This record gives sequence, C-alpha cells and structure tokens, in this order.
Amino acid sequence: MRLAELFNRAAGELAEAGVPEYQLDARLLLESCLGITRTEIFLSGQAEVDEEAQQRYLGLIERRKKREPVAYILGEQEFWSMPFFVSPAVLIPRPETEFLLDRVLALTSPENRGRGCALDLCCGSGVIATVLARETGMKIIASDISFKALQVARKNLHRHHLADQVRLVQGDLLTPFLQTGDVFSLIVSNPPYVSNDDVENGLEPEVARHEPHLALDGGAGGLALIQEIRLRLPAVLCPGGQFFMEIGADQGEAVQSLFTADLKDAPGFCDVEILADYTGRDRVLHARKKKL
Repeated sequence: MRLAELFNRAAGELAEAGVPEYQLDARLLLESCLGITRTEIFLSGQAEVDEEAQQRYLGLIERRKKREPVAYILGEQEFWSMPFFVSPAVLIPRPETEFLLDRVLALTSPENRGRGCALDLCCGSGVIATVLARETGMKIIASDISFKALQVARKNLHRHHLADQVRLVQGDLLTPFLQTGDVFSLIVSNPPYVSNDDVENGLEPEVARHEPHLALDGGAGGLALIQEIRLRLPAVLCPGGQFFMEIGADQGEAVQSLFTADLKDAPGFCDVEILADYTGRDRVLHARKKKL
C-alpha cells in the first residue's frame, strides 16, 4: 500500500470512530511508527509501505479508535517545549498547567525563591517539578500518593538531568510534611479537582476510560481535596510563603472564599486572588500566608 493511501485509510477509520482530530492523530502516529516527518509524509505519498510497517501502524490506529489517547500510545507528551514520558499511571500534561507555571514564575517573589525548598504537591508525571527546577534552580520536593506516578516522575527527572535537584516523596497530600515538620516558601499544586459526578459521567472517553481517576476525582464538587489542603497548608507554608494551585474553571469563587476565610487552628492568607487563563476562565489560585 502506498503511503498516502495508508494515511487516508487510517484517517477515515478514526473519523468513523468519532475521534475529533482524526487527521492530526493519524499523522502523529504515522510519523512515530515510520520515523518520518510531516513533510516526508506529503512528499513521499506515492512510496510503498511494507506489510510489516502497515500492520504496525494500523495496530496503533486500532488503539486510537478505542479512544486511547495519542500520548499514551506514543508514551510521550510535549510540555513547556520539552518531551515528557507519560503512561496511564499519570495524567497527560495540559496547557492549563503551563499557565499555572507561567504565573508561578512571574509572581513568585525573589525572597521565596531564595529560601528553602519548593514543593510540587500531587506531582504526577513531574512536569511542574521539572520546569521549576530548570527555570529557578531551586531544590524541589515532589510528592504524590501514587508510587507508579512517582516512577514516571523519576524517569522524567533523569531524562532532563534534574534528578539530583528534585527529591521524590510518596504520601497523602501534606501528611508526610506534617510528620517531618518540613516547611516551604513556595508550594505549587495541581490536585485532583474534578467532581466525582463528572468523573463518572461527564468526561470525554479518552479521559474517562484511560486517565487515572485517582488523579482526577476531587470528591463532591471537586473541592474535597482542596478543602483538606487548605486546612493543613498553614502548617507547612512559612510566613510570607506563596501557594499556587490549578483549579477548575467553575471553582474560582468557592476556592477564593475558602482561602480568605480564617479557619479555626488554621492561620489565614493574604493577597488571595484567582487568576484567569488566556481564555478568560478561572484557572489558578494564588495566595500568600500572612506574616507573623
């Protein structure tokens, strides 16, 4: 079969299966499978593809027809113009988290960059820890409840030669640091914030069937874990320390109210703000712990 015919067949099958970006996905999988570029696909459209390569490529297309994400099929996703390993143990990094990091790098004070370690809470694949370490030079602790996620994060840190700068910790939210007494001047988090109802009924097939629910399900209204973080955060954030957290587009008002309230036995925050992303949707909480 000729290359152009193979590509058109694959794109057509993906379209029939309801895959939204069927031509893009067919091209990305073909590039990876044959080790060729986009330009080569179109310049060599009349070239014959051997039977083994055809079957290998169509096997990938079958996986995509079942709505397995391209990133999982390829085992890789670009983020911050860097390649990262991904697997079904971790969420696929998204542009929303790039916006989170953009705001962290723009708004973190020199004082908080210069004292102590930073914490990447719910680190998943380790993209936040990797970018923070690379862009700031800070020592980072990256934590997650999932051992499999931490294995992926470790691979990414080694890939980008940052393993000596980032320490991985397994544990449930802030519990490990409450036990050790560690405090941080900067904490960045992309916690599970999807409501359990949406996890069960409202997600696209790629997400619902393939991405880890542990990293998605934020409980009732998507706020259960955020509330737990808010309650325990003051004990691990130093006075004047900054906290940045990715949130759902419909959670801004609730999250801002949660962090402006003074809870019993949980010192308050100042400069609490909800930052809208480039599409105008609420996306990031930024708060600073009050100084003594």
